[in-house]
Amino acid sequence: MKKKSTARHQSWLVYVLLCLDGSLYTGTSNNPQQRFLDHKNGKGGAYTRSHKPIKIVYLEKAGSKSSALKREAQIKSWPREKKIKILNLAL
Repeated sequence: MKKKSTARHQSWLVYVLLCLDGSLYTGTSNNPQQRFLDHKNGKGGAYTRSHKPIKIVYLEKAGSKSSALKREAQIKSWPREKKIKILNLAL
């Protein structure tokens, strides 16, 4: 008899946050709204503890955690102006 999987399929997303100082932070999550709150409350990465996030400015659905992490790395490698142009960020 086959055992049923209890794991839910989770969608992974890449997100970009605008920080109070105007900088951009890129990350991945399967719950970006909760992750944003974590960042705001000092429970995110070290960068967002010293650069307070103020809003999510970009979300992009990825097929898997692996593809989300690859896309995150790609976006992080871009200079700020390219991020704004390619992702069509309205800052």
